Amino acid sequence: MRLHIDQSGAGDPVVFIHGMGSSSATWNDCAPLVAATGHRVVVVDLLGHGLSPVPDDPDEYTRDAALADLDDVLAMLAPSPAVLVGHSLGGYLALAHAATRRGVARGLVVLNTGPGFRDAAKREGWNERSRRNAHRFGVPEQVANLNLQFDSVVMEHLAVLTVPTLVLAGSADRPEYTTSGEYLARKMPDCRFELIDGGEHAMHEGTLAHVIADHITAFIEGLPPVGG
Repeated sequence: MRLHIDQSGAGDPVVFIHGMGSSSATWNDCAPLVAATGHRVVVVDLLGHGLSPVPDDPDEYTRDAALADLDDVLAMLAPSPAVLVGHSLGGYLALAHAATRRGVARGLVVLNTGPGFRDAAKREGWNERSRRNAHRFGVPEQVANLNLQFDSVVMEHLAVLTVPTLVLAGSADRPEYTTSGEYLARKMPDCRFELIDGGEHAMHEGTLAHVIADHITAFIEGLPPVGG
């Protein structure tokens, strides 16, 4: 396993995945509150972030490579199935993992994220903006490739993604995250959307961390028991 991780608590596992240009430290306010309710919390640093390695090769930073890294984390937790909690890019990766590895995750919680784009022109527009703004992410240029999208695998699988899913969006974040959250709730068979009043993009940090943690733990408590 090449990703750096930190763990706390004991119980059924919950894996937290940060967004582009961030690190596992983004969960410092939220993850301990979830661990305190009786869960084994694992926070990861994606490749090129935090304390994880930073390869020079841009081809190391793909969605599929990131999903393979998450496979290694989940293998460490086996046989207990994990709930994946992802913010922004991390939320997209959680959705992509569930779309390409059916039946692995116990549940998903995604914060201020979207499912990508079905239309190739819109994907290329996203990729062009990501390349143009790569310097703003605060990571080496090659690492920003993690933000690029070259297919619509999540969009294509939403209707058959039966994994229980909670989507959270902040009312003070960009409105497209609310739109995306509502879209996911309409298209996924077992998905609920909640709008967090006053929530900004990193609403799991700071004063709203306890609100986000409460939503996460309530969602987990409502899942079928492991092995049930």
